[in-house]
Amino acid sequence: MNITGATALVTGANRGLGRAFALALLERGAHTVYAAARDPRTVTDPGLTPVGLDITDPAAVAAAAERCADTGLLINNAGIVRDGSLLTVESLDGARAELETNLFGTLAMSRAFAPVLAKNGGGALVNMLSVLSWHTIPSIGSYGVSKAAAWSMTNAIREELREQGTLTVGVHAAFIDTDMAATVDGPKISAADVARQVLDAVEAGREEVLADDITRQVKAALSGGVPDGV
Repeated sequence: MNITGATALVTGANRGLGRAFALALLERGAHTVYAAARDPRTVTDPGLTPVGLDITDPAAVAAAAERCADTGLLINNAGIVRDGSLLTVESLDGARAELETNLFGTLAMSRAFAPVLAKNGGGALVNMLSVLSWHTIPSIGSYGVSKAAAWSMTNAIREELREQGTLTVGVHAAFIDTDMAATVDGPKISAADVARQVLDAVEAGREEVLADDITRQVKAALSGGVPDGV
């Protein structure tokens, strides 16, 4: 897919990785970049087209698909994380919220925009996943559950979307230098670097992005069985 002249929609585009995706699209010559956020007033960068969108709200998702009917590239970036052990957290409300956003919200966007992409020649759909699709950190165990489910979902819809000529890209990364990982003391990849790798993959027709060394090592180790401490 050629990004120059394309119309793209990015969810969670008001900050962090979503904002990096939106700005990178502009830099590559995208014609229109719909920058979706719950509060469109928080999208302030010149050149972006703000769109109010809560991906857990079916009516809002349907309205976005109707308003942004010229979209040829959908980047499902919006996501949330909640702290707490799966076994000891007081309430599972956080886990349910993660699944509603990271899995079902992403799936709702994919379902709503699949016919839009087909109408516009196929295009591409990008799902922002995580190294925690395959690994776990017990203190945010439910986040890993949601990302593992989103990875499986991405693999399933890829087979269907391929039939209509839509490229489906699953993106996995460890710690990205955004607010979500602000308290992490360790190596982080920049949001701009992730965005660059993803858009390179879209243009080259690649279906998976492993954005950093940690992610590549974890993916390579999957065939080795369950390691101690995981």
